[in-house]
Amino acid sequence: MGVWSEQHWDSLDRATVRAAQNAGSEGAAWAVIVRAARRVLRTYSTSFFIVTRFLPPAKCAQVEAIYAAVRYPDEIVDTFPLNERERLARLDRWAAAYDKALTLSTLGIMLDRELPVFIAGFARVVQQAGIPPEHYRSFLDAMRHDVNPRRFTTIDDLIDSYIYGSAIVVGYFLTHVYGENRPGDFSRALNSARALGIALQLTNFLRDVVEDQGRGRTYLPLDYLRAEGIAELDAENERQAIAFGRVLARLAAKTDEYYDLSLSDIDAFAPDSQIAIRACIDVYRQLNARIGSNSVSFGRRESVPLREKFRVLPPSKYWRLPLAYLRQ
Repeated sequence: MGVWSEQHWDSLDRATVRAAQNAGSEGAAWAVIVRAARRVLRTYSTSFFIVTRFLPPAKCAQVEAIYAAVRYPDEIVDTFPLNERERLARLDRWAAAYDKALTLSTLGIMLDRELPVFIAGFARVVQQAGIPPEHYRSFLDAMRHDVNPRRFTTIDDLIDSYIYGSAIVVGYFLTHVYGENRPGDFSRALNSARALGIALQLTNFLRDVVEDQGRGRTYLPLDYLRAEGIAELDAENERQAIAFGRVLARLAAKTDEYYDLSLSDIDAFAPDSQIAIRACIDVYRQLNARIGSNSVSFGRRESVPLREKFRVLPPSKYWRLPLAYLRQ
């Protein structure tokens, strides 16, 4: 996964603001912001970039804007060389910019008020898709938790105290973009999104145990660890490898149940969104299975080779992928 410096992000923001302000219309400014957001998605998540290519262009653009708006705060807490006070201050400024953007009616006004370009783009999606504004505030609260992390006693504690803000509400954002199949299906679509948000976040936790521990965080439920005799997880202690492998297998199996729950209501989404959602489930479920079955995952970051990702994607839509990589 590529990682940009804070200076790179700032440079992209300035260049995108200039281009959007000179674009000549609201629609043209939106297109400029989406192109920049697409660069973020391509850089940071090959898997999610691939599966979103199966969305209709208008929905794909909104998803790209959402991704950029959640990626940047994550970089504040994970990557930028900042101390705790500085991270919290950046998050507070970002949250204030979001609240301000919601009071403004056009991208042009937002950018003239010197709001961050990805806040402006996301605020436009919130306004147009009818996303409840408080969902993003819950997401930023989860990012603040990462600055001052704590342990989670059970999986329910983990879901309620952290995953709700870090992933479930992001699924809710996307549900408002994806839309419902038939009138009355939206609540089922939200249920599917909730289950998928939990599954994706748990898979990421399983994959990133070593990186998270290096940041002083442990997202594996303590009762899972203690059931295998691990009082304090040490990612560099190979003597824990066998017990840790059992923790991975157990939690991966639990995660797979959430992928099943998400699939059970996938028909609640608009038909033109279902291919992308199913592709997302299939690709990340494949990663989850690799982690759960691979006893040598301890100490390394598991991934799915590109050729294996292609095996679970809809063959009739392959033509969209080379076009997506050619587009700038």
